[in-house]
Amino acid sequence: MKRLLKKAVRILLFFTLLFLITNCGQAVLVDNFMEVNENAWDVSQKLKTEVVIDDTLSTFNFYINVRNTTDYANSNFFVFIKTIFPDGKIAIDTLECLLADNQGKWLGKGNSKIKDNKIMFKKDAIFPMKGKYVFEIEHAMRENIISGIKTIGITIEQNKKR
Repeated sequence: MKRLLKKAVRILLFFTLLFLITNCGQAVLVDNFMEVNENAWDVSQKLKTEVVIDDTLSTFNFYINVRNTTDYANSNFFVFIKTIFPDGKIAIDTLECLLADNQGKWLGKGNSKIKDNKIMFKKDAIFPMKGKYVFEIEHAMRENIISGIKTIGITIEQNKKR
């Protein structure tokens, strides 16, 4: 029980600090994450988040947040990002997340076996229409179950108005 409580406190502290650091000068529209079960992500697990947009003039930055362990077997990680627009149209993007450099040095923040990466997905994007948008993220690796990924998340920040 104590171990579970400590883990929950660490996760809450991490995302609180991440929110405080990334919130300077930008309004956070979405900051959603999914904890991967038992550190093994099955391809059927998807992070799903919805947001209602009323502002089609402002620009937004989209980030994918990956928390991985140094036990992860690859230097990169692929995800599919599915966007369902208010009119029902669907766009699917593939994003490669680099987690280690060519020499095998882990990227991201963290001093222990856990690394946190905030990867730019789209910069200065606009929402083309008002309404409800749905975002789904799933892993796009060859194996159906991957281990070494602890959490996956999406952050959408509204840029400061000029």
